[in-house]
Amino acid sequence: MVLGGRTILDTTDVVRVLETSHPPVYYVLRSDFVADTLVPADGSSFCEFKGVAGYLSLRSGEVTAESAAWFYPNPTPGYEILADRVAVYPGRLELCEVDGERVKAQAGGFYGGWITDRVVGPFKGEPGTLGW
Repeated sequence: MVLGGRTILDTTDVVRVLETSHPPVYYVLRSDFVADTLVPADGSSFCEFKGVAGYLSLRSGEVTAESAAWFYPNPTPGYEILADRVAVYPGRLELCEVDGERVKAQAGGFYGGWITDRVVGPFKGEPGTLGW
């Protein structure tokens, strides 16, 4: 992941989560981010599966990506693996890659899926998909 012209994360320790009608979301360890990159942000949301999410901004030098990441401080039973992990909206950073391939962001402002050439839609987030 690149922000402000700097790599803020480079890891292979990920948890790939798939949900119906969504491209995958990658959850990475907080400790794998460059120090002082993660900054608390206002807001929360609720997932009926994973629980209450908190938000983080990402900072690199003079550049801040507001509310560009989320996490589950107390994930619901069955999702405990997500504790201490963070997911990032790829469209809010300069560059996100999976195995060297540039990621395309899932459409819409709420969903954070990572689209690569091997992932085929349609996906939630496009106009007309709200009721899926």
